[in-house]
Amino acid sequence: MEAIRRFFRLDERGTTVGTEVRAGVVTFMTMAYIIVVQPMVLAGAGMPVGGVMLATCLASAFGTLLIALLANYPVAMAPCMGHNFFFAIVVATHPGLTWQTVLGANFVSGMLFVVLSLVGFRERIMNAVPESLKYAIAVGIGLLIALVGLRGAGLVVETPDATGLTLGHFGRPAVLALIGLSLAAGLVALRVRGAILIGLIATSVVGMVMGLVQPCPSPVSAPPWGELAQTAFKLDIAGAMKLGLLSVIFTFFFLDLFDAIGTLIGVTQQAGLMVDGKLPRAREALFADAAATVAGTLLGTSTVSSYIESSAGISEGGRTGLASVVTAGLFVLAMFFSPCVKMLAGGVLVDQELAFQRVEAEVTPGAGASESAKVVIPEGGRLHVRRKAPLSPVTAPTLILIGCFIMTAVARIPWGDWTEAVPAFLAIVMMPLTMNITEGIAFGFVAFSFLKLVTGRWREVNPWVFVFAVLFVVRYVYQAVYGLA
Repeated sequence: MEAIRRFFRLDERGTTVGTEVRAGVVTFMTMAYIIVVQPMVLAGAGMPVGGVMLATCLASAFGTLLIALLANYPVAMAPCMGHNFFFAIVVATHPGLTWQTVLGANFVSGMLFVVLSLVGFRERIMNAVPESLKYAIAVGIGLLIALVGLRGAGLVVETPDATGLTLGHFGRPAVLALIGLSLAAGLVALRVRGAILIGLIATSVVGMVMGLVQPCPSPVSAPPWGELAQTAFKLDIAGAMKLGLLSVIFTFFFLDLFDAIGTLIGVTQQAGLMVDGKLPRAREALFADAAATVAGTLLGTSTVSSYIESSAGISEGGRTGLASVVTAGLFVLAMFFSPCVKMLAGGVLVDQELAFQRVEAEVTPGAGASESAKVVIPEGGRLHVRRKAPLSPVTAPTLILIGCFIMTAVARIPWGDWTEAVPAFLAIVMMPLTMNITEGIAFGFVAFSFLKLVTGRWREVNPWVFVFAVLFVVRYVYQAVYGLA
């Protein structure tokens, strides 16, 4: 035990073995949904569900353990949401393109990151981010996490009109989430040790009583090793190197570059691990991030990177890589206890009603119809559409609370300096509104560079910020010209 304390520097960071274990468990519980979601998403690309599930668990465990041992950070890794949908969409929209080839493109992107991490390129980009934007990125990630929680609770739902979001229906999932939020917030306010973990467990129990969480009759299951053989080492690297897939490789590269940097800045800022605005052992952390993607693609899953849900464990007191070791171990165990993981992470499906107002839509009248019909809703009229929506009321309260914890960084932004305040504000609001960390960083970089230039304070800007600001502008112009989303 003493060797563990010394290796992870527990005393230096003011933590204990018990605290780190709790933090690791909380982090796993808030991100375990990926074990269920990732196979569902990549199944749309034609990949075997069981193989993707095992690849997800193994790659997540590998990346999380690697960053724990190399960087000693309480950060967990898993396949990135958003990247997985991009993977599936590329396969679906390119006839003749196989998932093996797209996996090869993802692998090439990961290998580029390994090289750039070893030479310190990604570390230089991270250190180039202005101090005000580092705080803004942390706050933006906090709001993004909170919005994910509010949507997972059913307290906030989508609308098809210009408003985008509205108050949800206070059905049983929303009530369960509010009960869980009240319990966790009350325990935090009372400074109860293990408040987040206790809140998660209590919410699960209440969910069982309400009939929203189904107890698993048989918690243990044998991993489908045969299906892993269908995905492991099946990537087509030669096919990915063709000229037509360069844009796919670049997109994987661009997304992971700034998602990883943004997440690491946000969670380490929350943990108090930044020193003079810089992250010690950033090179090791970024190498682990890159190596995890390479391992993931070799096993049969999409980009693996740092998870913003690591903030949950940090909120529970996690400050070292020991928390990540615990999380990594739970990912391995999850392969044998998948029914229990599905019970906690699978969420519930509810009927959700969308109300359309004053819109025109092309609809197909019926099966086999050759023509579509235009439906015009008159002024003041409403069209109600019901659909099945997945909610996660057990973990949602934790995510909402994390957003509150991270918001404290907003006070450290110099709001009196408009060249710092406007970019910070744009970075903060664009992350939750676009549900994308990279877009927030992009708007922050562009606004920061522009305002420093027009005020004659361009010497305050790191050259790398200018370079990427230009690249972001070029990217948006390209999207506008070619009509890309």
